[in-house]
Formats: sequence, C-alpha cells, structure tokens
Amino acid sequence: MTQQNTSQPDLRPKNYIGSTLLFVGIFTTATMVGILLILGLLTTFKIRWKIGHAWCAIISWMTRVFCGLTYEVEGMENFDPNQPAVILSNHQSAWETLALRYILPPHSVVIKRELLYLPIWGWSLLTLKSIVINRKNQRASLRDLLEQGSRYLNEGLWVLIFPEGTRAPAREVLKFNIGGAMLAHKAGFPVVPVAHNAGDFWPRYSFFKYPGVIKLKIGPVIETQGRKASEINADAEKWIAEALKNM
Repeated sequence: MTQQNTSQPDLRPKNYIGSTLLFVGIFTTATMVGILLILGLLTTFKIRWKIGHAWCAIISWMTRVFCGLTYEVEGMENFDPNQPAVILSNHQSAWETLALRYILPPHSVVIKRELLYLPIWGWSLLTLKSIVINRKNQRASLRDLLEQGSRYLNEGLWVLIFPEGTRAPAREVLKFNIGGAMLAHKAGFPVVPVAHNAGDFWPRYSFFKYPGVIKLKIGPVIETQGRKASEINADAEKWIAEALKNM
C-alpha cells in the first residue's frame, strides 16, 4: 500500500546553525556512549539499555533546543508492559531510530549488517541485542530474524522492525516486507503498529531539521493467534497508512 507523495519543493528557510549543532552533538556523544556500551559488556543488558536510553533522551533534548523540533505521542495505553510484542513502524528518517529507543519499552531492533562497519558506533549496537540481517541474503536474514527474534521475545524483550526495509519519502508508505509478521506468527506474540510523520521535519538523507511537532501514533494490538502472516502484515500496513494519512 503506497501513498503518493504530492508535496511541493521545500521552501522553508534552512536551519544551518541548529542542524550543525545537532550533528556535532550526535557525533561527539555517540562516540562516547559507544565506548561506554562496549565497556558495558562487562555488566548486564539492563545497564547497557539504560545507557542507550539516556543517550537518546539527550539527543531528544538537543533536537528540541537546537532545532525547535519536539514530538507528541498518542496511544501509549496500547502498550502492555507485561506483554512483549513485535512493533512494526514506518520508516522516514533517522529520528525514529533514536526516539523509539527512548519512547518504547526495552527492545531489540532489526538493523542492516552495513551498520557494523562503523567503528565504535556500529559495534556498540551489538551490545544492545540488535538483530543483524544481511539484505543481500534474504533467506539467511529471515532465518536470523525468526530465531533471534523469538528468543528475545521469550526473554521478555520487545522487537522493533521497520518492515519497509528502507526510509520512505515523507507521507509515503512503502510495501511491507513480511518478516516481522512471520516472526509474530511463529513466536505467538501480538503486533503493535506505530506510525509517525518524522519525515516532514527530519527528512531522509537531509542534513537540515525543521521546527515543529512530530506526531507519533501507537495503534491497537493486532492479535496473531490462528492468523496467517500475510493477514497480520496487511492489517499493520493498512493501519499505519491510514494513521499517516490523518496526521
């Protein structure tokens, strides 16, 4: 399901100073936090999660102060802290990769293997129980997702997946890959859909961030027991597309 992107060229004034300060802030703090996370292998996952959570809170503060960009959340009541789930979210920018780690319950994130090539930053992602996939080998990627995702869900962690597989233009929803729905179906855990319009203010592949309020909507639980993965996937994709349309 795809929405057509009919937006006009962005005529908003460029926020050179704020965007630069945010870039420098992310770069410098990410290096320090990455080192802390790697050293944190000597401790527990709970401590490492708190380190990552605190860093994302700092980035959220920087984003608000430097760029005038905040967010509001609707639907937090749809999260049951005692019931881990597979979270399926649309993907528009780098914002959600940081903010969702701060907003959502402790979780594992599915990431592409190329991120591990980044010294310190990429390596530190492994300390947070990330699920690494090789997009050039879909069969192996699906196997890793199902095996590791099921294990983390049964350990009490949530699993966050961006089923579009790449960042979409603002106001668009790309076709969902079925891996997340298959994980929920196989492991017997529910799905919680998440939609946001971060691309309106933090566009993909753009250096500039614009002031405003990102809207994040958390949808009702999608039950998976006795259902096909294709049906689960279609329900999540439809809900996210409709939620984005109404933002």
